[in-house]
Amino acid sequence: MSKMLRWTDEQLAAHRARQPNPAPTRKADPMARFHALGRLPKDQMNKTERAYSVLLDEEKRQGLVVDWKFHPMRVRLADNTFYEVDFLVLHADMKLAIHETKGGFVTQHGQMKIKLCAEVLPYFRMVKATKLPAKLGGGWKREEF
Repeated sequence: MSKMLRWTDEQLAAHRARQPNPAPTRKADPMARFHALGRLPKDQMNKTERAYSVLLDEEKRQGLVVDWKFHPMRVRLADNTFYEVDFLVLHADMKLAIHETKGGFVTQHGQMKIKLCAEVLPYFRMVKATKLPAKLGGGWKREEF
């Protein structure tokens, strides 16, 4: 048999005063776990981009890549819609390529921007480099558009 707790108004107010303020309730975003935790300052690489820059430096040392630049330009896709190029890479065959790095999961919106950029700039090769998890052996999967 359960007993009911009976408090006076003063006791209830004192109890509520000791409790931390509850967080405001928000509608749960099903994609929230895929969103970045915060924006980095302009021209600062995240961990995935930093790892890919190490790969590009190695390819540069091997002579496969002449040079590369990080965030060299923004491409206008439509009104108020821009695409920030992750890496502009000059390959040994003297062809320019735009390399987009992804950490594994790509939203439909992100995938659409990559394809749109490939259509807007057909004279660049467009490469999406996806970081593979360690359980799959690590490394990178490259896909050309």
